[in-house]
Amino acid sequence: MEEVLDAYARPCDPLHPVVCLDESPRQLIGEKRKAFTDSHGCICEDYEYARNGTADIFMVTEPLGGRREIFVRDRHTRLEWAEITAHIVENMFPDAKKITLIQDNLAAHKKSALYELFSPERARSILSRLEFVFTPKHGSWLNIAEIELSVLTRQGLKGRIPTKEELVRQCDEWCAMRNEKGAPVDWQFTTKDARIKLKHLYPSI
Repeated sequence: MEEVLDAYARPCDPLHPVVCLDESPRQLIGEKRKAFTDSHGCICEDYEYARNGTADIFMVTEPLGGRREIFVRDRHTRLEWAEITAHIVENMFPDAKKITLIQDNLAAHKKSALYELFSPERARSILSRLEFVFTPKHGSWLNIAEIELSVLTRQGLKGRIPTKEELVRQCDEWCAMRNEKGAPVDWQFTTKDARIKLKHLYPSI
């Protein structure tokens, strides 16, 4: 926990950015009967729906830079994680010397997956520019990307989403709106606060 909080306390540095990554599954739900609006302006939606599978939303956010990117994939495996990790290093922050990547410690987050996708030289080049910091067990709330996913769900995803294409469209629109504002995340919970408010997590000496 303190490793995550210390990373958030760093000043903004384009050569050493702090980046958060998180994923969330999304069920694709279609309508069996078309909704309609009654004479009072109420939207009537049938309780029955069609299950059209699932998709996974990957959220990448740079808290101090006020920047985020969203990727929608069919599933969440180590190979999708490796693809997006490579994109962070090579495309989002090509000039950074070292990138601190904050994420949870899922089994799919395997460094070896980069070697399955890319040549050893390219995989090693990507990993050499990454510093991994993992949120603790039951501490995913420390990941700002998870907070961004929650905001996306509340603000950007409207009603039932039947297809992956529609999910991508809504995610892209919300992401463009958030990036246009460019508002950074004002994280205020510090290591000092944690030692007071979460003192039950620390050993008694």
